[in-house]
Amino acid sequence: MAKRENIRNIAIIAHVDHGKTTLVNELLKQSDTLDMRTELGDRAMDTNDLEKERGITILSKNTAVKVGDKQINIMDTPGHADFGGEVERIMGMVDGVLLVVDAFEGTMPQTRFVLKKAFEQNLTPIVIVNKVDRPGARPSEVVDEVLDLFIELGADEEQLDFPVIYASAMNGTSSYEPEVETQEHTMEPVFKTVFETIPAPADTADEPLQFQVSLLDYNDFVGRIGIGRVFNGRIKVGDSVAVMKVDGSVKNFRVTKLFGYIGLDRIEIEEAQAGDLIAISGMEDISVGETVVDPAHPEALPLLRIDEPTLQMTFRINDSPFAGREGKFVTARQIQDRLNRELHTDVSLRVAETDEAGVWLVSGRGELHLSILIENLRREGFELQVSRPKVIMKEIDGVQSEPFEAVQIDTPDEYSGAVIDSLNQRKGEMRNMEPTGTGTTRLDFLVPSRGLIGYSTEFMSLTRGYGIYNHTYEAYGPVVKNWNPGRRNGTLVSINQGQATTYAIMGVEDRGTMFIHPTDDIYEGMVVGMNSRDNDISVNVTKAKNQTNVRSSNKDQTASIKTPRDMTLEESMEFLDDDEYAEVTPENVRIRKQILNTSEREKAARRRKMSTQG
Repeated sequence: MAKRENIRNIAIIAHVDHGKTTLVNELLKQSDTLDMRTELGDRAMDTNDLEKERGITILSKNTAVKVGDKQINIMDTPGHADFGGEVERIMGMVDGVLLVVDAFEGTMPQTRFVLKKAFEQNLTPIVIVNKVDRPGARPSEVVDEVLDLFIELGADEEQLDFPVIYASAMNGTSSYEPEVETQEHTMEPVFKTVFETIPAPADTADEPLQFQVSLLDYNDFVGRIGIGRVFNGRIKVGDSVAVMKVDGSVKNFRVTKLFGYIGLDRIEIEEAQAGDLIAISGMEDISVGETVVDPAHPEALPLLRIDEPTLQMTFRINDSPFAGREGKFVTARQIQDRLNRELHTDVSLRVAETDEAGVWLVSGRGELHLSILIENLRREGFELQVSRPKVIMKEIDGVQSEPFEAVQIDTPDEYSGAVIDSLNQRKGEMRNMEPTGTGTTRLDFLVPSRGLIGYSTEFMSLTRGYGIYNHTYEAYGPVVKNWNPGRRNGTLVSINQGQATTYAIMGVEDRGTMFIHPTDDIYEGMVVGMNSRDNDISVNVTKAKNQTNVRSSNKDQTASIKTPRDMTLEESMEFLDDDEYAEVTPENVRIRKQILNTSEREKAARRRKMSTQG
């Protein structure tokens, strides 16, 4: 069969922070793609503010680099397991993968996760050992680790015979040899190996049209945009085509616009053919996995499998005493519309209405997936409240099951005992422990997902910030019985509304850790700190000091309090207990009790206690 030798379709995969987005930058710079005027920022592919701040890729991006008269279409994929739905679909659009591995860290859990998806699609791999100039780099050992990982994941003989390129994407250098001195300021080895190793797409332009939607985008001007690959045939602007819906129905529509990719731009094109990665608009309700076909030959491609959510939270309108003070969008209608808009592009997300007005059950792939959605909402001006995340239980073959995750930890040796103890308490099962030879120990555990809610904060304090913690969904297994991994500490809860004072905070800060600063606005039922014990205490943090006629020359100036703990959105979500919400606004994240009134809350607590004893 004829091939389109001038095109290659590849995905670039790596663990978080191993440098794949920086590598794509260099491929763009050192190809014939951009004109001299184009200024490339650092990590140009990460366009979203959150991606730039956190240094992670959340949404898949397409780009294309020109090498002479040839073109390499590149899909930049998320490395984090929470965005696995994206990764899986991209693998269906490409013929090979560039696996980027850090020359110091070696293979990591997310590498394994993404690579497994690539092997399931029989893709051809190329390995790029990046950061070879990093102190402590061990490129040759890392290649052995990659080989072990390939064997473990069931790679076939052809896949095991992978080419290796050594690079420093930050410096724009690469070479076929592991020694740093062989590095040259060129990406030619990468371009050359891609064209020599990755199969060219088949030239089936004369067959009936089949284009499958793998990703979605949304644009206010043209509506929903389906991104995917033309597997067979040709498609032109103005063509009348049919879309084979997921539910089996067929809808006809006219192609209003086609887009191709070159460099960082999405450009309008008139025509595309088999092997091209394109975007198409014209059909309002097109969805992932659906096939656009020639109406005379309506044959759908196999549906794409999308990873199911494992974690859920309730989102609700903000009904705290401070509702509407800080946000632009506060009504149920506005939140509902925004969540529906998110469903246009995020197929791993589920949103279900509940019996209660203004309350939705939102399910996602993990804490990061949901926290990024919440963070985007607050930055856009929304106010809402969210509950504690809960894992989604399933009944499998008559057995109640819960999700488990593979956890890989690199920790300085002196903290490994404390880390092992903490994961044992969370019902983790150790699968491997080995010293890495640099004063650190690598630990592998299998842990129930609900045991990991809130673990990252504890882990960072256990390892004084020196540990590296990674986890990825592995499988559902039987529920761990008689175990509730909830928070061990109680809270300090405000009994009134007003402004916090230094004097009042000094009176209660010995009880635990404060979350508030003097002059912060406080309301009754708001959590103002964490108790050092396991019970909740009602406190007054707005009390002012009684004025007297006697003045002390230095008493007031020496009044100082301990530095409060500023809780991030993720820390607040992890901290929540079953009877609390996080109130999220553009300016603040506050933790509050579900029942704000102090006496009503205490009555409810007594009733709960009596029912558990009864």
